[in-house]
Amino acid sequence: MNIVVLVKQVPDSGAERALRADSDTVDRESATNVINEMDEYAIEEALRVREAHGGEVTVLTMGPEQAGEAIRKALSMGPDKAVHVVDDALRGSDALTTSRVLAAALGTLKPDLVLCGAESTDGRMQVMAQMLAERLGIAALTGARKLTVDGSSLTVERQTEDGYEVVTATTAAVVSVWDTINEPRYPSFKGIMAAKKKPVTTLSPADLGIAPAEVGPAGAATAVVAHAKRPPRQSGTKVSDEGDGGVKLVDFLVSEKFV
Repeated sequence: MNIVVLVKQVPDSGAERALRADSDTVDRESATNVINEMDEYAIEEALRVREAHGGEVTVLTMGPEQAGEAIRKALSMGPDKAVHVVDDALRGSDALTTSRVLAAALGTLKPDLVLCGAESTDGRMQVMAQMLAERLGIAALTGARKLTVDGSSLTVERQTEDGYEVVTATTAAVVSVWDTINEPRYPSFKGIMAAKKKPVTTLSPADLGIAPAEVGPAGAATAVVAHAKRPPRQSGTKVSDEGDGGVKLVDFLVSEKFV
């Protein structure tokens, strides 16, 4: 089975993050960048499918040169090779443009199964799987907590707030996963060393038939019109109980529209 895993490098969610004043895009140069956490679960699931059914796992990412760090981290977990779509013109691309570039790259790879995290920790839009499936004309099975592969048949337990739904499709398909689907393996020293020798193919938008003017802010359908830093935390409200503490507490909850 030909499996492709989408991987994104994102600013560490545990560190301070900021937007660039000149472009209203994420300031990745000043941030500590890591592989998107949810994508590690997608990588692990791809490896488990390969172990059970054979085939090859390719990592696909779109991002600047420094995103190569995320690629090597992903390869150290066990995938076979990677494709990196890189070009300065891609900076500032929105989700719609990103899906166009990734779909074009996937078209060259012709996967049976595309796996990705249900969301990225920087954008948190949860739309990439659906957009890619629409562009490629294949099924989208989203929010998976369990994936079962039987030949060309895919069965997913789709996680919901009330439980789960069982959804089926045939390959080719895009499957997005939550962190409930598995426990990602840690890269071994052998895997880390092997990752340095695994092939990484670089592509530009032009290689995919996409002009520079069609990506980045110029090709985006959405834009950030304004942004501001989160205001500093204010001190809390202290309620002194003089026999009417319960009433004061309820009044406060009502004023904040909690009740």
